[in-house]
Amino acid sequence: MRVDPDGRTVQGVTVLILFAVLNVLFLITCLPVVTIGAATSSLLEVTHRYADDERGDLVRGYLAALRRNLGRGTLVFLALGVPAVMLVFSAVFWFSLDGILTAVAGGLSALGAAFVLAALLYGLALVGTHLAPLRQTLRNALLLPLAEPARTGALVLIPLTGLLLLYVWPASWVLAVTVGFSVGAYFQALVLRGVFARQSGAAPSGPVSPHSGE
Repeated sequence: MRVDPDGRTVQGVTVLILFAVLNVLFLITCLPVVTIGAATSSLLEVTHRYADDERGDLVRGYLAALRRNLGRGTLVFLALGVPAVMLVFSAVFWFSLDGILTAVAGGLSALGAAFVLAALLYGLALVGTHLAPLRQTLRNALLLPLAEPARTGALVLIPLTGLLLLYVWPASWVLAVTVGFSVGAYFQALVLRGVFARQSGAAPSGPVSPHSGE
C-alpha cells in the first residue's frame, strides 16, 4: 500500500500532531506563571496566522513569537490580569453573602471581571498581531469589548466553555492537555480576524500580523 503524503487524511493527521505539539509547548512555557501572558500572546499569534490561509509554521513560529512577545505580553498580562483576578474574588465574596445589595455587588463584580477578561484576551492578541506602544495596546484592548460586543461574547465564551466542560466532565482534562488550548486559540483567532478586519477596514482574508514572515 502506498501512502500519499499530500492526501487529505495524512495532512489532517499532520496538522493534528502539530496542534498537539503546540499545545504541550504552550503548557510548558506557562509553568513559570509569569510567562502566561507571553505564552498566550504567542499562541494567539501563530493560530491567527494559521487561520489566515494557513500561513506560517505553528511550532517554530510559536518559539520565535515567545521570545519576541515576552516583555509586552507579560506587562499586558499584569496590567489586565491582576484586576480581572481581583474582580473574580470580589464576585465570589459578595455572592457568598446573603442580601439583595450583596447580590447586586456580586453581579457588578462579575460583569466587571468578564469585561476585563475580554480586554485581557484582546490585549494579548494585539501584542502578537499588531506593533504598537504598550499604552496604545492597553487602550485598544479596553475599547474593543465596547466596539464589538457580539464577537467579544464569542471570544470569552470559548475558554469559559472549556472550563465548564472540565467541571461537568473531569476526564476532559485529557483533551485540554493534548489539543484543548491550541484548538481553542484557533477558534478564538477566527473571531479575532473578524474583529480586527472590521476595526481596521481591511478584508477578512488580508494579513493582520506584522510577523507574517515567520
